Amino acid sequence: MPELPEVETTVRGLATVLEGQTVARVAVNRADLRRPFPADLVQTLTGTRVTGLGRRAKYGLIHTDRDSTMVFHLGMSGRWRIDPAELGKHDHLVIETGNGHVLALNDARRFGSVDLVDTDKLDAFPAFAALGPEPLGPGLTAAHLHRAFENRFAAVKLLLLDQRIVAGLGNIYVCEALNRARIHPEREAGKVSKPALARLVPAIRTVLEESIAAGGSTLRDYARPDGELGYFAKDWRVYGREGEACPCGGTVKRIVQGGRSTFFCDRCQK
Repeated sequence: MPELPEVETTVRGLATVLEGQTVARVAVNRADLRRPFPADLVQTLTGTRVTGLGRRAKYGLIHTDRDSTMVFHLGMSGRWRIDPAELGKHDHLVIETGNGHVLALNDARRFGSVDLVDTDKLDAFPAFAALGPEPLGPGLTAAHLHRAFENRFAAVKLLLLDQRIVAGLGNIYVCEALNRARIHPEREAGKVSKPALARLVPAIRTVLEESIAAGGSTLRDYARPDGELGYFAKDWRVYGREGEACPCGGTVKRIVQGGRSTFFCDRCQK
């Protein structure tokens, strides 16, 4: 599933051709993805001007001058294609701009979603209402994590995946951040020391920022809007590297937590 860096990369790619432009045409080529497209999507977007783009957790935001925001989620395999040579059967939503660009939301598995939300009510949108702070924003601090983890017996890795604590973190980047911060993924969250939390916050930010700069990590069908593949996967220290060497000289191990694979090094992560 595309994670936060992939969504951020997507939003930045869309902004280069969509921000400030008028939507000349909208075509919905099927009734639904994970759930139905909004009934008024075509009417609302056609003729509007895109005032900005953004991201909340793993959702992309396309703001318009009609005080309405299109919220999209890429699901398991969704991606936007900019100016494709031709449209395919999985290009389920197509947007054409006044200056001739074509943007196609391609989703072969149809686990993605598209919603229309009043811009001034975005914080109350059900998917956003209970989210924690953005990991790249000022709300993520060691003090915030200390409060969220206090007296919690659950493993620190599992709580970092809880979107109510930190919005948008996914399995790959939690594994990588814990390795950089030298924290064992099975450690009880309430027993993670303040110095360790002080290492963890910049580790989270750094791994996300490095992945965004690299265009994200390529997993299965993910590609950037320009069709290029993200290449951060080559810089993974532990994720997907069971049995290989950790940068510290230890060996990467794999366990299962909450039904997901966790990769770590028990030599440097305590």
